[in-house]
Amino acid sequence: MKIDRRHFLATTASLAALASGSLWAGSGHAQDLSGLMAPGPLEDMAVGDENAPVTIVEYASMTCPHCANFHTEIYPELKTKYIDTGKVRLIFREFPLDARAYAASMLARCADKQFYFPMIDVLFKQQSVWARAEDPRPPLLQIAKLAGFTQESFEDCLKNQELLDNVNAIRSKAAEEFGVNGTPSFFINGEKYSGNYTVEAMSEAIDSLL
Repeated sequence: MKIDRRHFLATTASLAALASGSLWAGSGHAQDLSGLMAPGPLEDMAVGDENAPVTIVEYASMTCPHCANFHTEIYPELKTKYIDTGKVRLIFREFPLDARAYAASMLARCADKQFYFPMIDVLFKQQSVWARAEDPRPPLLQIAKLAGFTQESFEDCLKNQELLDNVNAIRSKAAEEFGVNGTPSFFINGEKYSGNYTVEAMSEAIDSLL
């Protein structure tokens, strides 16, 4: 799917947030890790020890309510239990479902690296504010300013065609090569996770690999 900058800029202010179902009914078949972990057009953004025994790859859309619920309600406990203890490394990849999600993903990418995950966190926590706004630009700008953006750098980021193409390439590869068609989608050590997204269910899946 080719995203044109003119179309992108024209729709960021008008598209309604797209609620999406979670992909917990995956095939359960392991993917070729060399393909899943191969370098993409943008650096993988990750938290956790590179040598952790378990690697989770998450594909998420910034406008996905289920993704927001995971990151605000489930992720903090999993982070404390597994990531902070060196047992899990989480790689976060973009799978935007609409123009607003593309905009939010691009802004997070344009921020200094140290602000990437804090910005993702704020975007999910305030999703109901900017994703449902008649014009998402003002609330997105306010969030971006927390990461040091100016009005000019905010606009420049959203006009960055190369970044837009790269984010879209990540999405396309996930859909075409790994069968991702909804968000959030998780791969745990290369296997598509098909359980519930609760702390208990995900802990059971992780513990089985430790």
